[in-house]
Amino acid sequence: MTNPIEDRDGPRDECGVFGIYAPEREVARLAYFALFALQHRGQESAGIATAPRGGSIMALRDQGLVAQVFDENKLRSLPGDMAIGHVRYSTTGSSHWENTQPIVRSDRRALALAHNGNLINAVELQAELREQGVAFASTSDSEIIAALLATHPAERIEDAVADVLPRLKGAFSTVVMTDDAVVAFRDPHGLRPLALGVLDGEDEKPSYTVASESCAFDLIGARYLRDIQPGEVLTLTDGGFRTRLVAGSERHAFCVFEYIYFARPDSRMAGTVLQVARGKMGENLWHEAPVEADLVIPVPDSGNAAARGLARAANLPQDDGFIKNRYVARTFIQPGQELRKQGLRLKFNPLPEVVAGKRLIVVDDSIVRGNTTRQIVQMLRDAGAAEIHLRISAPPIKHPCHYGIDMSTREEMIAHGRTVEEVAAELAADSLHYLSLEGVYAAVGTTRESHCDACFTGEYPLAGTEEEASGKYALELPLLRV
Repeated sequence: MTNPIEDRDGPRDECGVFGIYAPEREVARLAYFALFALQHRGQESAGIATAPRGGSIMALRDQGLVAQVFDENKLRSLPGDMAIGHVRYSTTGSSHWENTQPIVRSDRRALALAHNGNLINAVELQAELREQGVAFASTSDSEIIAALLATHPAERIEDAVADVLPRLKGAFSTVVMTDDAVVAFRDPHGLRPLALGVLDGEDEKPSYTVASESCAFDLIGARYLRDIQPGEVLTLTDGGFRTRLVAGSERHAFCVFEYIYFARPDSRMAGTVLQVARGKMGENLWHEAPVEADLVIPVPDSGNAAARGLARAANLPQDDGFIKNRYVARTFIQPGQELRKQGLRLKFNPLPEVVAGKRLIVVDDSIVRGNTTRQIVQMLRDAGAAEIHLRISAPPIKHPCHYGIDMSTREEMIAHGRTVEEVAAELAADSLHYLSLEGVYAAVGTTRESHCDACFTGEYPLAGTEEEASGKYALELPLLRV
């Protein structure tokens, strides 16, 4: 049975990764707070691995939020000079403890690995490794990367990464830790984000850190330095960091949906502060599709920034038409039949005193299946709204993502095979406008040439994506080590 609490239109968050080399600091505690900042990227599980230089790797990972998995005693049990961390939402590999990260392996070398993305050639690589007698303890494609590196004959981990990286096809922003280094690397197309930061200290020498988003640096007092480049291998050691580009690509393809939805609004990506970009998306929505209205309201929290931008451009008042219950997402108690009838009210409660009699512009970031949006429109009708004009700060989503975002199938997508007018009628809205792709890129201040927008256009940047990805759920069941 579908849980209405988690029955949502938006694409599911992917994963967040973090790494740090800081001998004089409490690395587990820093990793904890960095993961806390990255919690929006994955709410199914969390984990931290640490190691003293030249010592053994220690790891703790479990299902649940960061604050549910860790406490003071657990953090104290993870001493070391370096750490990596991970928050997960499953894309390849189901939601079970065995698929939590960081993954720890001890084949030819011991290592821990955390990965954000999705390999589209995972089945091929797993079969190759199994033929060599390599066993797996999970169905996650992340363990395939870990196994390739753990069994590699190179003496230095960064040399193993340099050899393995060109064999991987898909999206992979990855951090790996051995007993003497933390290595971060990114796929040659740069599909998923990864950034470099530095912790300055009055008494300690600078310590370098990597994370999926710059908001993780802000929380631990680090400074954002730059994005890690596509195809770059960056090694954090006691001497600072060293870098090399090992796999270039003529076609960079950073996920445009990071700007629209995934990343936190206070993060900076490719020089862009996302809160500002999302506000401009709202402004562009108004310029593309003005309408007679009395009030602008967001669908919280995903529509907040764009709603403010649209209200500014339209010179219209903005208010909260819904109150959001921010503690409902992780409940483990299924509602009873009577509560189930209330559906989305478990998460959103409309305010009749705000919306009754008003011609509303309702702003959200995306629509995938339409189930939640349909309920939102009905709740606003029931609360007395006179008109409901939907404005979405992304183009229509018509194609699945194979690079680390969990979306519905084409057949489940409300925009697939329908015109905008037909979607509006299906949702019972008075009007509907999706922001154009040109409007998105104008707001971000960039162009299509260096980005992936396949979920809107169906134009996948990696050749053969759909053919290879069709087998991504066919990873063989693990052969547990004995």
